[in-house]
Amino acid sequence: MNRLGGERRETAFGTLLFVVALVPRLFAALAYAGEPVWDGHYYDYGARRIAAGLGYSDDRTVAGHLVWHPWCHYPVGYSAFLALCYRVLGASQSVAAVVNALVGAAVAVVTWALARWALSSARARGAGLIVALHPGLILYAALVMTEPLAALLTLSAFWLAVRDAHAFRGIVVGSLVLGVAALVRPQALLCAPFMAVLGGNRAPARLRAALAACLVALVPVLPWTARNCRVMDGCALVSTNTGWNLAIGSFPRATGRFETLRSSDGCRDVTGQVQQDRCWFRYALGQIAARPMRWLALMPAKLGYTFDHESFAVEYLHEARPDAWPEPKRVLARGITSLVHRLVLAAAALGGIAFPLARRARPWTAQGVLLVVTALLGVIAFTRDSPTLWPVAVWAAVAPWLPVPGRPKFSPALALALGLLGTTIATHAIFFGEDRYHVIVTPVVAILAAAALRPPRPSPERAAALAASRSRG
Repeated sequence: MNRLGGERRETAFGTLLFVVALVPRLFAALAYAGEPVWDGHYYDYGARRIAAGLGYSDDRTVAGHLVWHPWCHYPVGYSAFLALCYRVLGASQSVAAVVNALVGAAVAVVTWALARWALSSARARGAGLIVALHPGLILYAALVMTEPLAALLTLSAFWLAVRDAHAFRGIVVGSLVLGVAALVRPQALLCAPFMAVLGGNRAPARLRAALAACLVALVPVLPWTARNCRVMDGCALVSTNTGWNLAIGSFPRATGRFETLRSSDGCRDVTGQVQQDRCWFRYALGQIAARPMRWLALMPAKLGYTFDHESFAVEYLHEARPDAWPEPKRVLARGITSLVHRLVLAAAALGGIAFPLARRARPWTAQGVLLVVTALLGVIAFTRDSPTLWPVAVWAAVAPWLPVPGRPKFSPALALALGLLGTTIATHAIFFGEDRYHVIVTPVVAILAAAALRPPRPSPERAAALAASRSRG
């Protein structure tokens, strides 16, 4: 009976969390949404084409006539999702705004649901509330951008995998959803090997689980790959911006963030999208091979652009509707979103560290050392003229994996979440950084923040003593 009552309370909290997350997102989306700009323009354009029955395409003028032309520079998943909504409800800004608000609210609920498999009930609720009330994520509901949907699908894949009582079935279901997520954000495929944590404790079993997850995750992707092979000028797994993005992070004018590539930079005589992407890929590899130290030296700048601040949502909305964002309001909003992002990320750095005084045995000293390292990173981050948070993000991804005595319990749910954070860091260190790219891992950061300074895992001797005392009681 108590268990049934507990589940009802959890269900009630999940429903309330959805409402708490949805209301401010609906307000932001309906109040601030404007004409899609930047990448959002292309996502919306692709969605309208699909909804109109024209497929993922554009039109080209050939000999004075419009000719249908297939397209896959951007991943198709978000445009296809919007197209379904446009087809049913009509292609309008208000439809996109409401849909994005619903997706954002669902991200808060899935964050809470996943955190329940890694943390106590109270801490899991805290993680969900951080996502629900995060001002940057609230504003993001007004943007026609992929990150919330990518986060929702990826976290849902993790949740479905860990909650299944049959580990192999959980791996299969979770990996299939990861494959769907890859159609929105191809980097989701990099999370598939982390499904190995569900394969048991033996190395061969974990290797088989990782291999199975990688193969299963490709199942939803391959039909789209076959389409690309059939209608494009060559085969592309999901999209044709890999070489483009690698070149942006490695060509002579690279700064660590987005810079516009020009044909004069290295790829003049190309026609098709696949040919162009392969050209930029070869060009990027050549630049990296010729100047490897320069490419490596750009990695801190790339991670800095990704994690040091949060201003993309405000700048996007200002670009779409400058009249709604006068300079004082724009500066204030960027300051608030960046401050909250930085504080949550700083707390997340404590997610893999136990409170050292909670344990009166010798191993607590290791936790004390980790706590000092985290504090030093925080001091360095916040005492510079421009806050530098990317080392904190890297530490948050690394610290929970350290084999430190007395560390908090390391669950498969947390391992999968850390896989998303780690692969995101690696991806943008290699390619280039922008602060919108950390939105996909903000739910993970929220989980780690809620996990900060958890009680340490007891030693085997202490665990046996606790079990014996409970049995006597």
